[in-house]
Amino acid sequence: MTITNTLRCDIFCNVIDNYGDIGVCWRLARQLANEHGLSVRLWVDDLGSFARLCHEADDSAEKQQCRGVEVCLWRKAFPMVQPADLVIEAFACKLPQGYIEAMAAQQHKPVWINLEYLSAEDWVVSHHRLPSPHPSLPLTKYFFFPGFTPETGGLLLERDLLARRDAFQSDAGLQHAFWHSIGMELPSAETLKISLFAYENAGLAGLLGVWETGSQPVLCLIPEGRILAQAGQYFGNIAPRVGSDFVRGNLRVRVLPFVEQERYDELLWACDVNFVRGEDSFVRAQWAGKPFIWQIYPQHDAVHLRKLDAFLALYCKHLAPSANNAVQGLWKAWNMESGAGPLWPAFMAERGGLEHHARYWARQLDGNNLALNLLAFYREIGRMRALEIEGSKHENSTRTSRR
Repeated sequence: MTITNTLRCDIFCNVIDNYGDIGVCWRLARQLANEHGLSVRLWVDDLGSFARLCHEADDSAEKQQCRGVEVCLWRKAFPMVQPADLVIEAFACKLPQGYIEAMAAQQHKPVWINLEYLSAEDWVVSHHRLPSPHPSLPLTKYFFFPGFTPETGGLLLERDLLARRDAFQSDAGLQHAFWHSIGMELPSAETLKISLFAYENAGLAGLLGVWETGSQPVLCLIPEGRILAQAGQYFGNIAPRVGSDFVRGNLRVRVLPFVEQERYDELLWACDVNFVRGEDSFVRAQWAGKPFIWQIYPQHDAVHLRKLDAFLALYCKHLAPSANNAVQGLWKAWNMESGAGPLWPAFMAERGGLEHHARYWARQLDGNNLALNLLAFYREIGRMRALEIEGSKHENSTRTSRR
């Protein structure tokens, strides 16, 4: 069901990790606007990071239209604006106090949602959609958790994404066009194509070494990012730049420009194995239906490793024991930055089964759409409020008639 464009939505994004937070918010904003007809304002406090994801954006503009979304600079001195019908604060960012007070002053209060970080931990199910009344104002905020099971809010998935993926992977012309767009010819069939998007990782050199000395040609594509300097160190302290090629043994590394979200999907579809990091690229790797390795955002006291274990328990549940061990071993070694290289052969030995499982996993997830679930929840809260108002009117009418 399409919501009419009379429904207004404000999404607030405080950029913390360069591209992870804004990546999710920008994707959600476009989907709500372009697939469901909402009038969306995206408030972001770092237009520089946003402009890396949307190349036509002006990082100096206080307000601009980008692909059907009104993008506004979120300054500390926040302007007086009318709150939207649906207000989404992403990842527990703190809304401007003036905006909160304006929400409270509305006769029809907005539906206020805190869109939480993605997690597979068990406690997420019991906290999903829980209300949190404001301590002093007549407002209620609701916690909304993305997730991997039907009891959670699901994942962001555009209406035509999987169809476009399948078309790309079955069309040699589309694949040739992609490789030409990054200045390369389509690699040979025997070449293993790997995309590497990662945070700094002490285990990188060991992994590159295994690829260099292995029997199979490896093409490693590294988008501009935080791990690039380490790759340059491996090849003799060379300063890598976009378009650089490094070759040693059976390993070839190519440096790509930081690509827009749509082009990044094509990169994932074109590769055989994908290394991803954070949240947004993690989800996109799952929709790609290819074997992947996730580097979770590191947290204090290794809290992130519990989140990693929780996802692995779900993802590996239906894998054969040997594939389960290969995935768990490589993922944990990569996240603990130790010994990933020696575990690579075992992972590759399971490649056929992991490819099949990746497709199976994507099919299990595609019925639980985060944007659709958010809109359904908005309507549900609206119905509940209408019933409360109707009940209050009925009670007042009854009291009056008794007098």
